[in-house]
Amino acid sequence: MKICIYGAGAVGGLIAGRLAQCDHEVSVVARGAHLTAILRDGLKIVSEGKQTATRLKANNDPARLGTQDCVIVAVKGQSLPEVAANIAPLLGDDTSIVTAMNGVPWWFFDRLPFASEKPDRGGRKLHLESMDPGGKLARAMPTERIVGCVVHLSAATPEPGLIQHKMGKRLILGEPGGRNTARTAAILEALNQAGFKAEASDFIEKEFWVKLLGNISFNPVSALTLATGDRLIGNPHVKAYMVAIMRECLAIGRAVGVDADIDPEARMDMARELGVFKTSMLQDLEAGKSLEIDGLFTGTLEIARKAGVAAPFTESLAGLARLRAESTGQYK
Repeated sequence: MKICIYGAGAVGGLIAGRLAQCDHEVSVVARGAHLTAILRDGLKIVSEGKQTATRLKANNDPARLGTQDCVIVAVKGQSLPEVAANIAPLLGDDTSIVTAMNGVPWWFFDRLPFASEKPDRGGRKLHLESMDPGGKLARAMPTERIVGCVVHLSAATPEPGLIQHKMGKRLILGEPGGRNTARTAAILEALNQAGFKAEASDFIEKEFWVKLLGNISFNPVSALTLATGDRLIGNPHVKAYMVAIMRECLAIGRAVGVDADIDPEARMDMARELGVFKTSMLQDLEAGKSLEIDGLFTGTLEIARKAGVAAPFTESLAGLARLRAESTGQYK
């Protein structure tokens, strides 16, 4: 396959490097010092005690990379408008777009019965306006091309051009609404060939919500406290607060027909197995990067409003996280 990874950060870079080591034509859209390092030294990956360096096409201009069979979008939510504005040259008639991101995707409502059963005041199908103002993302990356991807692995970029794989290999893929087609099967085959544990889901919206429960609680609370995950779980007061947020999110999902079907304590156990770990938001905070706050909170709270579900704990955490990031210039 001809595959472009749009956003060669920690997760995107790991996927790119591993796919490139197989029989696929892989390119990446990157920028700045990261792009310079990749062009100079190749994309370096440290995984399971071994370091590899792979030469691949890399550019900050997607138009220079050509039409692809598959584009894997692995950016933070705040970078999606830029992707929407520049992705067109990568897309042919049958190009798939894989969204490998945290939070609620802009296409979340598109194939849910709730969106048709509960139209907006104008009688239109529900749309996450806060995530996609004016529908620019949906026009650039329409739902019929989308394969959602929920990422269950940990990686970091300790220096430009270098990806450090820490743990996990699991990727869950599925098309919105559960109608998986040959496009999903082909991508799964490529990812498994590259050493990932990729599996199909017939309800990818549920898988996003299960991941959201952890991200929307652990990520911002870690950024506020500067604490690793084990310390958050070990503090009974902080743990109780995060459980309350998880319960609100469970209620929001169930109200729109997406039941994560997991007890918050079981979700805590999933995190506990990771031991001492820094969330991605804490890593970004320490690195001085912009924080993915809206990607976690904005869509979730819009869904809560549309479904008529109160979420005071989640709302207060959103406000605290934004103010914390504004204080260091890491949120706009």
